[in-house]
Parts: sequence; structure tokens; C-alpha cells
Amino acid sequence: MSNTKVYLEIVKQLREMITADGLKSGDKIPSERELSERLNVGRSSVREALRALELLGLIETRRGEGTFIRDFRGNQLVQLLSTFILQDEKAKQDVFETKNLIEMDCLRLAIQRMGKESILKLIEKVKSGQLDDDEFFYRIIENADNHLFLRMWLILKDYYNSLHLRKVEYKREDYLILLEALAEKNEQKALSAYRNLRKLSSLATNTNKI
Repeated sequence: MSNTKVYLEIVKQLREMITADGLKSGDKIPSERELSERLNVGRSSVREALRALELLGLIETRRGEGTFIRDFRGNQLVQLLSTFILQDEKAKQDVFETKNLIEMDCLRLAIQRMGKESILKLIEKVKSGQLDDDEFFYRIIENADNHLFLRMWLILKDYYNSLHLRKVEYKREDYLILLEALAEKNEQKALSAYRNLRKLSSLATNTNKI
């Protein structure tokens, strides 16, 4: 079984175990070592699975205390998202599309909320080759200042990367054009630059081409 399948299977088993054990909001779950023994998998794989559940908002780690179940019952979006990604065969296309939509919405927010100094720092890092694509958009989404978007993007990004699809090489100039549009607070130019970066004429017309 591939590492990706092992990782996803552990996440699924953890969620089933939480239900089977009758654990509820506020309850502590077993340690990494205990989970590793119980599920008969390596601790590093357990750690990755716990990280995914934490990003989904299903558990939280408290320093020096352990890992606890979060009150996620009211957040059906997160619950449905996690179940959908784990079970649906069409997930590759949908993860890519949803990740793109979040990035575009965060560009709209960044136009309103990102300061000139932050943009200039990002331009310097792009010019010096210090950022890859994930790091670049992490900075953008961080400056968009929407924590739910950030959490959703992080988990989608991790799943997308775990698919080990062909690595796309992006041009530095495309990032700079995008940042120039942010500096000008030009939404149309920013979204056009984004579509050019991702090689999308529009998300609507490219849904079936991913």
C-alpha cells in the first residue's frame, strides 16, 4: 500500500475509532504511541493523520496535556469536506478546483487587507527565489486574514500534494505580475494574472480539463 493510501486509511480509522469508543467533545484521545500500537502502523504515519484531523478542526493538541476531541458537530462543512475527500474517487479534480477558488477569493480579500509593506517584502522574496508556490499563496492567504479559508486551504493543499501529480513549474514573472496587481488594488488584473499563472482561461470553462 502506498504511503498516501496508508495515511488516508489511518485518518479514516481514527475517525471510526472515535465513534466506536463513544468519545465526545472534550475527551482525550490515546497518545501517538498507543494509536500506533492499536492501529499497527508507524508513529510518523499516525502523526500525519492527527495533523490532518487537527487542520480539519476535529481535534486539538494542548501542550503538556495531550490531544482532545473538539466540538465540531456544529461545523458540518468541515465534517462533510473531510468525509468527501477521503471517500470520493473524483476528489483529485474537486480538490484542485476548490483550492483554486479559495486562492482567488483570498486574492480578493488581500487586495483590501494587504499592506504595501507586506507586498514589497513578498516581491523581494519572489525575486530572490525564496518562495515556492505553496509558500507564496500561504503568505497571500495569511494576509487575507480569514482563518477558515486558511484552514481549508492548508488541508486541501496537503491532500493535493499527497496525490503526487506532475509537478508544475511556475514562472517568477507571473508571481510578480500578480503582486503588481495587488499593489495597484486591481482585482480584475489580479484574477487575470492568477488564471494565467494556473493556466486557466476561467474556472468555469476548465472544470472538465483538470
